[in-house]
Amino acid sequence: MIDVRKAMRIRTISIRGSGEWNEDALIVRERDGLFGVVDGATSLVPFRAPSGETGGVLAARITAETVMEWPLGPDTGCAELADMLAEANRRQAARMAAAGIDLSRKEALWSAGALVVRVRQNAVDFAQAGDCMLVAGYRDGTYRVLTRDQLAGVDRETLRRWAEAAASGVAGRDLLWQAVLPTIAAGRRLANDGGPGGYALLNGDPAFERHIECGTINRLGLRFLLLMTDGLYIPKADPAKAFDAAETARMVDRMGLEAYAEWLVQYERSDAACVRFPRVKVSDDKTAVLLAFPDGGR
Repeated sequence: MIDVRKAMRIRTISIRGSGEWNEDALIVRERDGLFGVVDGATSLVPFRAPSGETGGVLAARITAETVMEWPLGPDTGCAELADMLAEANRRQAARMAAAGIDLSRKEALWSAGALVVRVRQNAVDFAQAGDCMLVAGYRDGTYRVLTRDQLAGVDRETLRRWAEAAASGVAGRDLLWQAVLPTIAAGRRLANDGGPGGYALLNGDPAFERHIECGTINRLGLRFLLLMTDGLYIPKADPAKAFDAAETARMVDRMGLEAYAEWLVQYERSDAACVRFPRVKVSDDKTAVLLAFPDGGR
């Protein structure tokens, strides 16, 4: 097994947002060069585990535990990373069924987006679902977004509806939430749908396996990799301009991961009503891994 620790520096954060639980999860297997972030989402049908966790917490936990215990070989690549997520999805289905969840109702399902990355001697492999993002920074100063935010279209529609409701006089986050709830529910029903509005999401649906994205890049000129959940996006007044992963990577590159996260939390608190920057919560959970390659990727 290649010890990649000598070739990179690792920084991580996982910060609870304004909710009761941190529904994100962090994956770090430094010796194996395996890293990941998971973003759980609470079901719209109320659910609590006996110890109080939401479905989003459980979905993220199941995914992280599956990846953490998966046996790796020296040549494990992106296809096997996708297999990890598929297995996590199957385990999630079993856990939901055991908890009495109606698996035919997408609004009732525990769900999670995820990103898993494997750093090898000459390559980087990844598998992704949902809105967890991977951005590469290079020695020539360029930034490369390697994943697609599969939920951006759905989320922009929610933010647009939130802004419309606020502009029409709906006041208070509770009432605004009720105004956008039908839009959010419609978006949940598109999870793992094969149509043009669909997106990949771990929610126990067997169709998930058909929609996982994965890929491989070389490490030439690679300066850093940023793995992030969507809580690291900078909120915007215009929903059409939201969800800019390259912007986040540039800010992290300039400020450092921890300092950027601290700045972002304060920025979000400056609009506690969620009106200037439309969003469904003051501060989302924030989980990220920053991998720096001092040798330029080699």
